[in-house]
Amino acid sequence: MYEPIRTKSVHTPADHAEDFPHRTREEELDIQLAGHLAALLAVTDELGLAEAGDRIAEQVARLRGAPPARQAGLSDAPAATLHRRAHALAGRALVVAASRADTVVAILSAERMDAHTAAVSAAAAGSPAPSRLVGAL
Repeated sequence: MYEPIRTKSVHTPADHAEDFPHRTREEELDIQLAGHLAALLAVTDELGLAEAGDRIAEQVARLRGAPPARQAGLSDAPAATLHRRAHALAGRALVVAASRADTVVAILSAERMDAHTAAVSAAAAGSPAPSRLVGAL
């Protein structure tokens, strides 16, 4: 009734699976974490937070093996919007850092989340944002 399939299925494993580059889970997490931190760095530089940007750039360089390109591409977005974007990016970095057990980046991400939360709250209240959080490095 049915004619047999004469060609190889796309689901058949390749004869030489070793020929394809494969990454470990840790390498994939490193790439993902470096990407989140690089995005956070771009927003941080746009906000003009040089000290925080330097700390983030240091971690991106550690993960990638090379320093990141830094250019503050100005989007003309309001500061509150940038702080919310940075908070979300720091949250993503925190999740990946926790997954790969990178305490240095996890702490840095949590500090950045706190700083951006404080900045958004201060902007909503109409007062200037604190320049440094209590207990922050």
